[in-house]
Amino acid sequence: MIARSAIRARSWLPTSLFGRIALILFCGLSAAHVLSLGLLVYDRAQTMGAMMVAYLAKDIASSVAILERVPAGERSDWLPKLDRQNYRYILEPRPANSPPPTATAQSVAAAISRELGATYAVSATAFPQATDPLQLRVALALRDGTPVTVELIPPNSGISSWVLAALAFQLAILALFSWIAVRIATQPLARLAHAANELGPDLHGPALDEGGPKEVAHAAVAFNAMQRRIADHVAERMRILAAISHDLQSPITRMRLRSDLLDDSTLKQKLQNDLTAMQALIEEGIDLARSAERATEAPTPVDVQALLESLAYDYADSGRPVGLIGRIEAPVATSLSALRRIVTNLVDNALKFATGVEVTVQTVSPDEIAITVRDRGPGIPETELEAVLAPFYRVESSRNRDTGGAGLGLAIAQRLSITLGGRLELSNRPGGGLEARLTLPNVPMGNKRDREGHWAINP
Repeated sequence: MIARSAIRARSWLPTSLFGRIALILFCGLSAAHVLSLGLLVYDRAQTMGAMMVAYLAKDIASSVAILERVPAGERSDWLPKLDRQNYRYILEPRPANSPPPTATAQSVAAAISRELGATYAVSATAFPQATDPLQLRVALALRDGTPVTVELIPPNSGISSWVLAALAFQLAILALFSWIAVRIATQPLARLAHAANELGPDLHGPALDEGGPKEVAHAAVAFNAMQRRIADHVAERMRILAAISHDLQSPITRMRLRSDLLDDSTLKQKLQNDLTAMQALIEEGIDLARSAERATEAPTPVDVQALLESLAYDYADSGRPVGLIGRIEAPVATSLSALRRIVTNLVDNALKFATGVEVTVQTVSPDEIAITVRDRGPGIPETELEAVLAPFYRVESSRNRDTGGAGLGLAIAQRLSITLGGRLELSNRPGGGLEARLTLPNVPMGNKRDREGHWAINP
């Protein structure tokens, strides 16, 4: 329950690290900015209130002195002249239902008393339901007993519209610089992820730039060193595999010659079968090692249609017909040997386990072509469609090499498809059978034919 609550609580956050850091940084800076503005407005209001009280006491003292010298019948005519924008004079007693004096009212009354002297009794109370502590009624009496009430109406200290506009502009500046700062901070992570994605089967991707801040430079140096170590390790493994596979051919040949000298035909046949299986395994191991060399081949213009037609004719001549559907006119920039090996492995795998094998070629988009090998056979369990692309993995539990193979055909095809910048996808067909779909980037090169009708090899 706690974990689910935590997930729900974080669901409002952006999914990317860039978005989360930018949002947190912007919210923190904005909160600090708004708090500073609020404290500034509060301090301004307090200062204005203190200044108003000091000015109020002196001005009321001057106004009372004038009223004392004006005849009683003319005092009402002088009131408009004594009124100010924030307070006015009334020759009436304070209402009887006035609330009790507040601390602010007592402070204002004391300040006025100090200016008027001890001969005047001054009291102050707030307005009923007042929204401002300085919204007061100050009551006093002249020497002849005439009541005087001063009603204080403090100015509106709210924030003006231009201040809100300036605040919005400042928040926009904070958002911009937060975005720039987080962009600079997270860009090395994006470059690191891009470099990791660029690592192909040969593990020789472009090196990261080792410049920039100290932390970024250290991470780039470590990544480049790791990339070199992994590439050297894999290359060494491939060299060991190729060397072992190559060196085993001589002992197998000697064993095959010696088995021919056996008189027991049954034992002789069993040994020959075992040696044939060992020879097939060695050849596939060598082919797997050589697939790393094919990864470094430069792309050349390849007439895919002619390649597929040639393969189809070769299979037909060997008594294993393979259908060819579709057509691609323009050549594609790719590796001829790698593409031939991929298609051959897929077709051989289909012929080994199924019937009704056909190859379909089509242009799926202006940027991609697809070569699909379909068959009508048992297919592959859905849970093992990805596992069969790993080296030495065989679906059959019997581990019989006569039917299961060495488990390298699809692995080599997968490795080479990544090398060519494509992808290999396996899926089961409705009604039974397997579909292996190879999608390659469509990079047309050399769209002219020579006099014999073949596509030109040079672009």
